[in-house]
Amino acid sequence: MHLWWVSAAVLCLIGHQAPAARPQWAADDAQASPAVAAPALLPDEAAMLAALDPRPQLDGRPILADEVVSDESIYAVAPPTPEEERINNGGVYLDLDLIYSDKYVYRGVNHDDVVAHGNSLNLLIDGKMTFDFGKYPHPFVGVFTNIFDADPLSRFQEIRPYVGLDWNLRPFLLEAGNITYIYPQREDFDANEAYGKITIDDSLLFRTEQPILSPYVLGAYEYQRNQGWYLEAGVRHDFPIRDLDLVLTVQADVGYILRLRQQFVFINDVQDTGWQHAEVGLSASYSLNTLLNLSRRYGEFTLKGYMFYSDRLNRNITANDVFWGGGGIGFKY
Repeated sequence: MHLWWVSAAVLCLIGHQAPAARPQWAADDAQASPAVAAPALLPDEAAMLAALDPRPQLDGRPILADEVVSDESIYAVAPPTPEEERINNGGVYLDLDLIYSDKYVYRGVNHDDVVAHGNSLNLLIDGKMTFDFGKYPHPFVGVFTNIFDADPLSRFQEIRPYVGLDWNLRPFLLEAGNITYIYPQREDFDANEAYGKITIDDSLLFRTEQPILSPYVLGAYEYQRNQGWYLEAGVRHDFPIRDLDLVLTVQADVGYILRLRQQFVFINDVQDTGWQHAEVGLSASYSLNTLLNLSRRYGEFTLKGYMFYSDRLNRNITANDVFWGGGGIGFKY
């Protein structure tokens, strides 16, 4: 009898006890009140809860159903690239430039000086095909042609096929290859050279998104006729104007020759060693895809322009004091 009364008293006490409060983070999403702040969690507790809860996390708690993530949020997932905006993702890439220039100047030498009379624009065509081998060197082949109507012997003044390898070993960008110089109707001047070029990606040094100066050195050995060297060093910097899809590039270089008696179709009669030229220029590249509202899946078209000045450093070595410029169309795919 006494045991029955004791049990009844215990049940009465339990029935009148206030229910224990649940943690705010465990409340149902639909009933959660934004005005009530969640209790602070220790870092270990927050990490454990995030690992156990499959829902997206924000600031150590699940994102509630009625919360909206802004487009600017770092947690927003970027939409996939539309099919019509995808560019060439294959293993072969093409670069093609069609440029009209008032003069053809290469390595400080004005090739228009071979003309005895008349004048016309130079059509400069440069095409290059590169094969992407991933982390290994990328082979490339290309050809450059200068068409000059005022040349008394041949409109195709120079044909320059080249082959080589590119290899990105950041911060070093390596390039090596062979260039053949063909001069129609002037076959006695045809020549071959092997060359190597090293460019430094100085963005690692300056901790910047883009390179600052991209300094480079180039060495070319003409092994067919003269067995002489052409050496060059230079810098360049790009100024992208993203709102206009425009890139301005400033560059400069200096050239030196070593026992190079013949330069292209010109002969160094007096001196074949010494500083040859210094050059500075400005070029611009503007996206025609943006202007014409053209999808990049068909390639990238650019409008190009440039102007340069070259200064002759030694009066006994072939070079020119000359200002020149031009413009045209570039295509990449």
